Amino acid sequence: MVSLQARIPRVNRLLYRKRIVIAVSPVTGAGAAVYARRIIRVATYNIHLGIGSDGHFSPERTAGVIHDLDADIIALQEIALSGPPFNMLEYLRQTSGLYAIAGPTLKTTNGDYGNAILTRYRIIDVQRLDLSFRRREPRAALAVRLDCDGQPLRVIATHLGLRPAERRYQIRKLLSILPAVEAVPAVLLGDLNEWFLWGRPLRWLHRHFKQTPAPATFPARWPLFALDRVWVEPRRALKRVSVHASKMAHAASDHLPLIATLDLGGDNSTIDHFPIDALPRHRKP
Repeated sequence: MVSLQARIPRVNRLLYRKRIVIAVSPVTGAGAAVYARRIIRVATYNIHLGIGSDGHFSPERTAGVIHDLDADIIALQEIALSGPPFNMLEYLRQTSGLYAIAGPTLKTTNGDYGNAILTRYRIIDVQRLDLSFRRREPRAALAVRLDCDGQPLRVIATHLGLRPAERRYQIRKLLSILPAVEAVPAVLLGDLNEWFLWGRPLRWLHRHFKQTPAPATFPARWPLFALDRVWVEPRRALKRVSVHASKMAHAASDHLPLIATLDLGGDNSTIDHFPIDALPRHRKP
């Protein structure tokens, strides 16, 4: 696995070589629907700076996958947050019609990079948590509070380090803030980079949140590893977890998006794993 710092020069070369000019057509009407059962679709997606498994930089393809996810909240990793040469977050904000929250972890002469959240819900509060470990690549988490049509929801989106010692430190720090969070439903999601199924970070997370389905999302062409994860508190609110495995998604990044369906209306029944086609849709106009 290559670090984000190593990928940035490559995407800059691809941008200047292609001389991209992209017209944006904003989607209107996001956030208009209200759901009686408080069904919420959340997703996490490492977009690999918009570079696909074919080596081509294609913001249009990334935007197409995000459109197809049809999610209310999307955590993004490895995303350009400002320009020059290209502000991917602003492009995705305009093409999706969603609100955007930036969580920079790397600041360079070519702009900021890191994490982000797209959401159709009203943003109440945003915190940016530093998870950097010693001299390793800087890491962080976005902790936001959203008003989901009257239901408060806490979302923590992150991208953890490549070394086991980093992840142990980062998971401890994330879990330490959860007891201080208000007594509202919470979601922790992102690219955890955790390869060891029996490692301490996953054991700690399962102990706090209870066991959660973890289908493989990496590498996108032949998924073998469950690097992208979602946990929900209370556990009964998590109804479905699935990988978005469309043809476009297989080509758009080295990760596949992970989608979870939440029901914050209090129903205790839980379904662990459904195919993506079985998930309820609420297409934006």
